[in-house]
Amino acid sequence: MIDKATLFEVVAGLVAVVAGGLAWRRIHPLSFWLCVGFPARAVWLYATWQHVASACKLTHKRRRWRITLDSVPVLGAASREATAIVERRHLRRVEIEKAPRLGLIRPSLLGWRLRITLNDGQIPDDFARVAERLAHAWRAHAVRVLESKPGKVVLIATRKDPLITVPPLPPEPGDLLRVRPGVLENGRPWVIDFKTMPHWLFAGATQSGKSTLLNAIIAGRAPQPVALVGFDLKGGVELTPYAARMSALATTRAGCVRLLDGLVSELTHRMADCREAGVRNVWRLPEELRPMPIVVVVDEVAELFLIADKAEKDEVAKTSVALLRIAQLGRAFGVYLIVCGQRIGSDLGPGVTALRSQLSGRVCHRVNDPETATMTLGDMDPAALEAARAIPAETPGVAIVAGSDGSWNRARSALTTEADAEAAAHAHRHLATPWTDLVRTGPRAVQDDQAA
Repeated sequence: MIDKATLFEVVAGLVAVVAGGLAWRRIHPLSFWLCVGFPARAVWLYATWQHVASACKLTHKRRRWRITLDSVPVLGAASREATAIVERRHLRRVEIEKAPRLGLIRPSLLGWRLRITLNDGQIPDDFARVAERLAHAWRAHAVRVLESKPGKVVLIATRKDPLITVPPLPPEPGDLLRVRPGVLENGRPWVIDFKTMPHWLFAGATQSGKSTLLNAIIAGRAPQPVALVGFDLKGGVELTPYAARMSALATTRAGCVRLLDGLVSELTHRMADCREAGVRNVWRLPEELRPMPIVVVVDEVAELFLIADKAEKDEVAKTSVALLRIAQLGRAFGVYLIVCGQRIGSDLGPGVTALRSQLSGRVCHRVNDPETATMTLGDMDPAALEAARAIPAETPGVAIVAGSDGSWNRARSALTTEADAEAAAHAHRHLATPWTDLVRTGPRAVQDDQAA
């Protein structure tokens, strides 16, 4: 029998352990998670996986040979002898539920990642459809399909939302045409690489974080040997602070038409250069012949397509055709598009729909109307569209980032103020290439094939 002193010591020891654990978790949560939280969570995941997989309808029924009983003997006086029980055992094929096999669970800073071997007939989309159910079952903030290969899928689970606060990012590496505006929901850096994804569509309402993202793009590209060209039909109020770093800035519809004609002319010259050198794109040209990359920023694209009277109809048509040509040919010849807008709808005309189809990169912040979200993400995963519509107003900078492969992520850009971007533009204004040196005008066309 335990005396009171011993009991008191045991209780005091338990209280000390619990208090120490709570203090450890508060002072250094990462080491507590790796040393205590994750091992306990891993054991729990393995122990409950069969039940969780069955509840999420991820199991498959298989017929297996099992020894079964016809009936279960009762206890007491009516119980049968053990020999009678054995006589009623039969070896037969029965249906059992088989859950996908779990691989090794590995910890991460924000949660864990888990490799799963798929059952026959399963695909990664089966897990993507029940990701929310898995998150609730595992007491996680979110579960997403990270990657997959034949017969395997990797899930990543996050314990808490990493997008609640995004600290200022350290200076990024000087990779040409790459910018790191923030972080993804899985904790990885959010990287926009124009060489991989050349054209982007940024949609977002006022105070949604679209301008912050654009500030990050301009601040990240200012130190690089890249030409910036701006189109701002809101009177230039958005892009004028960065004019010192830009090669050209158009603030009227007529000015936009002139700049677009110049860009199309430069595309034609670059096309001829590649043809003469026998290469498919400017990146295969010798370095001394390679033209400077051009990043074209279009702020509030709706203003380019709105028609107030019949006199503007021809200008809108020229603008639409020129933008579409740049989007179709720009990737091979070093011209990249960033198209921004608060409202992007099919009512702006077929030119907007055709242009959107060429913008493979999509970023959708909180929007005011469902049609803009549909226009931005509707031709991709429906789950991305639902996630975009669920972005709360009190989280500026949170966006859904989608690529041409159909994958998408929640992301949030770090706060890059207008003053930060303006300071970067002024600090590197000496890198701004004059418009007359950037584009080549005049007749220069690709020669026709010569007859043999």
